[in-house]
Amino acid sequence: MDILTHTEIDQRLCGNPITLEQDFSRVELRPDKRMAVDESGLVHGGFIFGLADYAAMIAVNHPNVVLGAADVKFLKPVKTEGSIVAEASVTSKEGKKQVVSVVVKGKNGTLFKGQFICFTPAKHVLT
Repeated sequence: MDILTHTEIDQRLCGNPITLEQDFSRVELRPDKRMAVDESGLVHGGFIFGLADYAAMIAVNHPNVVLGAADVKFLKPVKTEGSIVAEASVTSKEGKKQVVSVVVKGKNGTLFKGQFICFTPAKHVLT
C-alpha cells in the first residue's frame, strides 16, 4: 500500500513507516540528540506527538488529511536511545471525520496514548 499523505515529511524527525494497511499504521522513530532537551537525553514531547500524529495521518492515508483535535497522555519519559514505535488504528468514520487511536511503545512499555480527530476535506486546506 502506498503512502498518499505527508509525502514531504522528514522521517528522521517524525518516524519511518514500517507497516501500512487499511486503517492501520506502525511507525518507528529512533530519537537522537537533536531531539533532546538536556544532557540527560530526555526527548522533547513534541517529537513523540509528531510521531503519533504522523502515524495517525498515514493510518487515514488520504492526500488531504488534517488534524482537527487530539486528546493525548504522555505516560513515561523517552530518552535518546533505542527506538519507539507508534501504532495507529482508525476506530470510527463519519463523513469526512475519522477518529484514530494511537499508542506509542518502547522498551519500557507504553509511553504515550492518544485519540486524534482527523478530517479529509475534498481539497488541500491551503487551496
